[in-house]
Amino acid sequence: MQSLDIVQHAWKAFATHDADRIAAVFTEDAEWLAPPGNATAVALDGPSHLVGREAIVRFLAEDFPRFFVSDVTLTFHGFHADGDRVVVEETMTATLANGNHYANDYCFVFELREGLVHRVREYMDTARGHRMVFGEAR
Repeated sequence: MQSLDIVQHAWKAFATHDADRIAAVFTEDAEWLAPPGNATAVALDGPSHLVGREAIVRFLAEDFPRFFVSDVTLTFHGFHADGDRVVVEETMTATLANGNHYANDYCFVFELREGLVHRVREYMDTARGHRMVFGEAR
């Protein structure tokens, strides 16, 4: 499987919220790095840097669907592969647990090792995310 196929397969696994399917796409020592203080991490009182397959799986299988409760839609704008690195551009919309509408643009950089996701670096508009999650006051 080519790197582009591996990452597209990973996104399909994420969407299931099935812990076993998600775990199967990550190395045991995988990391997921999001911007410090991003709204999701703050609202869930969790870290912005997830270390280890178990922590990543818990977030994607349990925490994500608890926070983004319905109408989750991903619009992919591009998948760009260079060897074991894949860049994904997307827009995510959803309804949050607090009833607010969420819409933000993301860029993810996936680093693969031996056919599995080893590291994900996530970039988004953190100020926009805070406004949608917590309101204009922040």
